[in-house]
Amino acid sequence: MRWVWMWAALVAPFAAVAQTAQGNEAGAATCLEQAVVLPDPAECLRSYRREPDGDMLATLTALYERSVELQNKGEFAAAAAVLDCAESAAGAHPAAAIEHELLRRRGVLDYRRECPAQALEKFKRALKLAERNEDRPAQSKTWNNIGSALRRLGDYRGALQALMTSLELQRGLPQAEAGKTLNNIADIYRDLGENANAIRHYDQARAEFLRDGNKAEAGHVLSSLGVLALNNGELQRGESLLTQARDELVQAGDKKYLMRTYSELGRAAIERGDVAAAKRWTDSGLAIAAQDAKTIVPAPLQLQAARGDRLRGQARAAQQRMSQALNALAVQDSDRPDLLAELARDFEALGEWPQAMAALRESEDAARALREARYDREMKWMQLRFETAERDRTIAALATQNQVRALSLKQRTLALWLTVVSALAALLGLTVFFLRRQHRARVAEAARQARLAEEVDYYRRAAAELGVDRARLQAALDSRDDAVLVLDAGGQVLAANRSAGELLQPSQAAPLAGRAFGELLDEPDALRFAQALEHLDESSAPQGFDFRLGAQAEPLRAQLSESGQGEGLIVLGLKSSAAHDAATTAGENAGADPLGVEAPAMADEELRLSFRRALVELMLAVVEAWERSTGQGRLELAEKSRIWRVTVDDGRLRARAMERYLSLSKLPRQPRWRDVLRSGYYVLAECALEEPVRDELQRHVDAVLAYTRRHALV
Repeated sequence: MRWVWMWAALVAPFAAVAQTAQGNEAGAATCLEQAVVLPDPAECLRSYRREPDGDMLATLTALYERSVELQNKGEFAAAAAVLDCAESAAGAHPAAAIEHELLRRRGVLDYRRECPAQALEKFKRALKLAERNEDRPAQSKTWNNIGSALRRLGDYRGALQALMTSLELQRGLPQAEAGKTLNNIADIYRDLGENANAIRHYDQARAEFLRDGNKAEAGHVLSSLGVLALNNGELQRGESLLTQARDELVQAGDKKYLMRTYSELGRAAIERGDVAAAKRWTDSGLAIAAQDAKTIVPAPLQLQAARGDRLRGQARAAQQRMSQALNALAVQDSDRPDLLAELARDFEALGEWPQAMAALRESEDAARALREARYDREMKWMQLRFETAERDRTIAALATQNQVRALSLKQRTLALWLTVVSALAALLGLTVFFLRRQHRARVAEAARQARLAEEVDYYRRAAAELGVDRARLQAALDSRDDAVLVLDAGGQVLAANRSAGELLQPSQAAPLAGRAFGELLDEPDALRFAQALEHLDESSAPQGFDFRLGAQAEPLRAQLSESGQGEGLIVLGLKSSAAHDAATTAGENAGADPLGVEAPAMADEELRLSFRRALVELMLAVVEAWERSTGQGRLELAEKSRIWRVTVDDGRLRARAMERYLSLSKLPRQPRWRDVLRSGYYVLAECALEEPVRDELQRHVDAVLAYTRRHALV
């Protein structure tokens, strides 16, 4: 059976979710306050066999007793209808004592319906009526009710204070009922585990009941002492106290307490292993219920009787007894989990495992529902207490203000206006706070945009500074006798000396700068020029080709080479074919820059490799930032930046020169590092980048700049 219990304990939380939620919702629904429509007094009194013109107090007392009977049977709706009839019979303006008792009785009904928070609210209203009428007995009785409600809500400290207040009010009263209050205090100490205090107050309560001649309540207190002893493991003492309580309750003729005492005697006998004695005790209790069909057998008595049947080998009888008891028990009854657990043991003894597991799961569900209901009550009480404290604080503050200002209408209006003004001031303060917050955000955004604009302007200036100084180029070319042109990566003429101008267009005065060199050539020669540019992109070796300017012109030899300064410039030297045959291209270009300036180089090979690696990393970061910010590819970057030449390869566009800078193995021997930097500045200036991406790209730019500045490349 152990595996059954373990398995059920594992699956019970999942199987009970829906049922527990429905039970909680149903319990919450029963506690909702509903509008009361009072019936016609004459009709409702006749239905309860009372005469409308009889003694009002006797009529109300009879209706109260009828309501209590219905509550004991669990018929709370019918009990509420009886109280509605009593209120209707009392009239629209009942006496203060009657109004107090009606309200208190409705609180007791809520308490019995497991709605202690609603009961507490009615008890407090009833207490105010009693205090207004200076009715000390009514105040004491109501404080006792308040203590019981607070105990049910888990507020033991408040419950003790309320019960102590009830005791204080009873001092000096001719008909004090201190026994019930002391018994309630003892129950609280028992719940808190303070057994010594519980026993002391039980003894005091018993003495009060005996002094008042209430033998039934005195026997009930003695029975409570016996149960406390059993719970502490004192079987002999507990059984002795319960036996004495049984004798007193028999003399008093109280069947309700007597049947519960028999059930505890049966439990004591079972715990000491005397099953026969347990049967005698439980049979005695059941015999009392059999004498009157209206008597309800307590669930604990049914439980002990079933336990005895099972221990004697009569598991089927025990199972049937538990099933009948559960059918008659309310869903929210606190004894339901124990009865279901016993039913599971009965099914286990019969070998009916599925029924045993189902009963065990239902027992766990019922216990969980009770725990959650208790938790909900305590949480609602905490919420109510907080709201009440806040309300009392507000009322106290308003009362103090009203007392200081003589409670005049004008001053109350002033207090109201002060409240409104305070609310408006708070609202204004919040508005100012949020406006200032938004203003600071706008200022910060404006500052960020200004910094961004400043950075963009800086990047554009930096890109421009990396561009070609045409005046410097022109001056450098004019100092040479041979025909030389300087082109950009796209083949556009940036500068040309006088010799080149006379050779290419002797009869025209228009300058060559700003024109595409391919426009000066016919279609076949322009194609050879484009192929030479492509080969120059793929290899740093000079590229040459022959061309004619017109059909009768002398053939010219053009030689393309990189400037050697990392500027992305192409030097185009022109010679006649005869002059070209007289000298070799390699001898003319070895060891010197075509522009006449030696290219600086890094002395350390390791530093040179690091610089090349930094260039590749920068170019990769540029392409990645461009693609992430624009959603476009590297070809669009080459076209829009006008830094890298776009060519046609097998019918599709490619940026071969830029692609060589995306791999360290393909990087040219003399890389156009200025074009790489210009590409970085272009993306930084023209693209809306996220802060991490911008910072990463700027880091790569700074790394390349560090190399260039260190080795005087700029």
